[in-house]
Amino acid sequence: MTSTGWRSTSARRGASRTTRWPHCTDTREEEQHMQHIAFIGLGNMGGPMAINLVRAGFSVSGVDLSAEALQHFSENGGKAATSIAEAIQGADAVISMLPAGRHVEGLYLGDDGLIAHLPAGTLVLDCSTIAAHTARGVGHTASDAGLRFLDAPVSGGTAGAAAGTLTFMVGGDAANLEAARPLLAAMGKNIFYAGDIGAGQTAKVCNNMLLGILMAGTAEALALGVKNGLDPAVLSEIMSKSSGRNWALELYNPWPGVMENSPASRGYSGGFMSELMLKDLGLAEETALQSHAANPLGALARNLYESHVAEGNGKLDFSSIVNHFRH
Repeated sequence: MTSTGWRSTSARRGASRTTRWPHCTDTREEEQHMQHIAFIGLGNMGGPMAINLVRAGFSVSGVDLSAEALQHFSENGGKAATSIAEAIQGADAVISMLPAGRHVEGLYLGDDGLIAHLPAGTLVLDCSTIAAHTARGVGHTASDAGLRFLDAPVSGGTAGAAAGTLTFMVGGDAANLEAARPLLAAMGKNIFYAGDIGAGQTAKVCNNMLLGILMAGTAEALALGVKNGLDPAVLSEIMSKSSGRNWALELYNPWPGVMENSPASRGYSGGFMSELMLKDLGLAEETALQSHAANPLGALARNLYESHVAEGNGKLDFSSIVNHFRH
C-alpha cells in the first residue's frame, strides 16, 4: 500500500483542493463522549477496532482501499466512506491504523495532508506502529496546527482487536489522552500513558523487541528438549513452573499440539504474522541506533526473523520461528 493510495476518489480524478476537502465542522466544545469518528484503515486490526467503536455507540465513518473491508465494516453498522474527505466530514476525532510510517506521513503531512485540512481542536489518534521519530515529526506538526495529537500503538493482536481487549501505549499531552479515553476504552482493556509524543511508539517497540527475543528463546529451548527425547508438553509445563517461565511459553506456546488455541495448533494461521514481527524488530533496531543504545539480542532476533521471512514464512504467525530450530 502506498501513501497516495489513501487519497480521495475525487482527488485522483484531478479535482481541486476545495472539492477534495469539504469543510469540517469547526465547533469543538468538549463533550464527555465524542460523537462522530473518522477511522482510516480497516485492515486486520483497524477493522475490528472500528467495529467496536460502533458497538460502543459512536458514529463511525471508515475508509479503506479494500472493498471487502469496507463491506464488512458496513455490515457491522459502520458508515463506509468512499474517500478520506467524506470520512472526516464533521468528525470530532480521526483515528488511523496504517501499515508503516510512510503511509502515516503521506496521510497527514504536506499541503494535501489531513493536518492542513482538519479544524483546530480535532482529536487525532494514530494507532499505527511506526518509528518514534516519525510519530514525533507528524505529532509536532499536528500540534503546531492546533490539533490534539496522540500516538497510540496497540498490543494484543487481531484477537485482542476483535475482543476489545487491546493494550494502548499512548504518547502526547495528558489532557488529550483524557479526551480520547472513551474512544480507547471502547477498543481496549488497558490504557497506559507513556509520556510525550512518540513515547507510545518507543514503549511498543521495546515490548515487541522483548516478545521477539522471548519467542525465539522459547522455541530454541523447546526444540533442544525434544531433540533430546523430552515431550514438548511436559517440558513446557516444567519451564512454566520454573525460572524460564514467560508469556510466549505459557500463553502462546510455539510447539504444535501443546496449547489447543494457539496458532501453532492451527498451522500457524492467524495471530501476529512473522513479517510484522520482523518490521517491529527493525523499528527497535532503528530506535537503538538513533539513541546509541545496545541492541545485541534484538538484532539477533531480527536476523532470525529476517531469514524466516525470506524462506517464505512471512504470513505465518511469528511463533512459527520454532521451525527454524526443528531441522
